[in-house]
Amino acid sequence: MAQDTSLVNLLVDQERHIALKQLLSSLPDITLNLRQICDFELLTTGVFTPLKGFMTQEAYESVLDRMRLPSGEIWPVPICLDVSRDRADRFEAGQSAVLRDPEGFPLGIMAIEDIWQADREKEAMAVYGTTDMTHDEVARLQEGRDRYYVGGNIEALNLPIHSDFKQIRNTPLEVRQQFCKLGWKRIVGFQTRQPIHRPQFELTIQAMKKAKANLLMLPIAGIPRPGDFDHYTRMRCYQKVAAYYPPDTYLLNLLPLSTRLAGPRDAVLHMIIGKNFGCTHFVIGHNHATPGSDSCGNPFYDTPQVRELAQQAGEEIGIEPVFFEEMVYLPFEDEFKLASEVTDGQETLSFTNDHIRDRVRKGKHIPEWASFPDVIKELRRSYPSPSTQGFTVFLTGFSGAGKSTIAKVLYSKFMEIGTRPVTLLDGDIVRRNLSSELSFSKEHRDINVRRIGFVASEITKNRGIAICAPIAPYERTRSKIRTSIEAHGGFFEIHVATPISVCEKRDRKGMYAKAKAGLLKGFTGVDDPYEEPSNPELSIDTSNLTPDEAVQQILLLISEKGFV
Repeated sequence: MAQDTSLVNLLVDQERHIALKQLLSSLPDITLNLRQICDFELLTTGVFTPLKGFMTQEAYESVLDRMRLPSGEIWPVPICLDVSRDRADRFEAGQSAVLRDPEGFPLGIMAIEDIWQADREKEAMAVYGTTDMTHDEVARLQEGRDRYYVGGNIEALNLPIHSDFKQIRNTPLEVRQQFCKLGWKRIVGFQTRQPIHRPQFELTIQAMKKAKANLLMLPIAGIPRPGDFDHYTRMRCYQKVAAYYPPDTYLLNLLPLSTRLAGPRDAVLHMIIGKNFGCTHFVIGHNHATPGSDSCGNPFYDTPQVRELAQQAGEEIGIEPVFFEEMVYLPFEDEFKLASEVTDGQETLSFTNDHIRDRVRKGKHIPEWASFPDVIKELRRSYPSPSTQGFTVFLTGFSGAGKSTIAKVLYSKFMEIGTRPVTLLDGDIVRRNLSSELSFSKEHRDINVRRIGFVASEITKNRGIAICAPIAPYERTRSKIRTSIEAHGGFFEIHVATPISVCEKRDRKGMYAKAKAGLLKGFTGVDDPYEEPSNPELSIDTSNLTPDEAVQQILLLISEKGFV
């Protein structure tokens, strides 16, 4: 028995809108972040039908334990609104709160039914099947372990404001109406967060043939995986690919979804979304909704695992999954085939989306069999070769290791080369100009480093050079900064690995001595740990190196990678 597909619409009518608007000033606020805004929009427009708001504790527990809502309908992942402990303490069940975007624009009013602190490890195991912190979403859950969930139904006043690609931002109802206008009865959905290259194009063509259906492309325009191409670039690529499909067989519609990468459960969520948009079939591809491999190098999810759950759920949801394995290229036949259809002795070639993305960012050649020339042209417009990309040199190490001196010499060298604007973000400079209100507590020192990372990412995005020289003692913070910067250009982590004994001898301010005497608390290397970089681009011990010699090593590395 298929689930009911009556679409939810949380937008209130004009009369109710006027009444609710008068209450806004008297109600407490909850400011939504980008992920929560994505969920709000999908709830409001019926993409997350049958949900009518952020989950209550009963619904949350039911989804974790049974993958069902309390009403019995299948639902695979929690859709919850999390707030800080301080914020949660100000609310009570039974009151209402205004949901606003970061600029204060009112989106809707939530009738609060539940406030609770969830077991984030239980949630990670139930939804993602792991507590491995290399899974981006598991790490996000752990970072929010002190936050609370607030659940309740929503009355939506406004949809989030989008200024881009308005013609292809349609609700499920609007898309269904387009199907009716076109006379489409069978539609296969394909959800993606990557550009469409030749293998994915061939896969969609085969899916259309297999399902005897037209195609609805649902590219993510919400929060992709860190390192993915931005959605502006991807949309231009999709519009280029559209010309390769037969006329009137293809619709493109943006999906403001926050990527969860929950493997089997995500496949079920995508099928529910496809059903709500009016699809009769849905593509479940090779490595569907997987973040790759865990910290031991093993895949987080197996393809059979994903297929089994999707097959079981499909009949109940009322949509037929269309399964595909990896698509490979046969150079002598000049065609694509499923890996399982290749006979012994046939030569094959394959590029994953990640391979192509990495080659684009490194300025390497992409063969024509792997993608379309106009798609690659679009990607290179946004992500040029390393010689014209921005990049960040991130120096990390103990106080006194020589980071600031190296940074100043490096700054002079880049200014002498003169090909890009250069910005020096030394720890002391940032402290004076960006973080003067912060203390030297562990939390505030980490905030300071994150601010440096943010500024460096903006400089890199705009194709400049950022030179950073903080202590940056925590591996996870450095890893996050790397991810944010590598989305826009190059990142070179330089571990200035001068031993702490040498650093102490260089300490003219006597900071190490004060820390050992207990006069300074939380001093890195004394009573607060320094986590050495696990895989820096370069490690330099300045004990017996001059600053010029250290800088030469850095410049040789950057030159070797094609950035200068």
